[in-house]
Amino acid sequence: MADYFYVHKKILPDYLEKILEAREMLDSREAATVTEATERVGISRNTYYRYKDYVFRAKDPARGQQAVLSLLLADKPGALSAVLTCVTDHRASVLTISQAIPLASHASVLMSLDLAGLEGDLNTLLADLKSLPFVKNLQLAGLE
Repeated sequence: MADYFYVHKKILPDYLEKILEAREMLDSREAATVTEATERVGISRNTYYRYKDYVFRAKDPARGQQAVLSLLLADKPGALSAVLTCVTDHRASVLTISQAIPLASHASVLMSLDLAGLEGDLNTLLADLKSLPFVKNLQLAGLE
């Protein structure tokens, strides 16, 4: 979590709040497309796409946290099992998992985690996952 800050929105550019509004419109289906959402809040699509994965609303810590991880794994027996073992060793819970068909000896995995019971911090979990020999790439795709 060393890469994250809690700051008051008063000191941030207005477009960051608009990115959140556009994302919420898309999530609630109030807007059908990114173009529609960005036009309604008054930002460019480029601004939305540039920052959408880096701006999040603060949540009540009592409600827990959820993280979405995007992983690229070597297509080897036990790769996904090693990832799941690491996640459970840190006391995080897997909410959803989706693995694509392996291409070029690598498989893409998208995993959402409940971090309410996480032992340690998210950075430690991410570092431990990255250190696994089967994990070729790991990105924090979202945090709520």
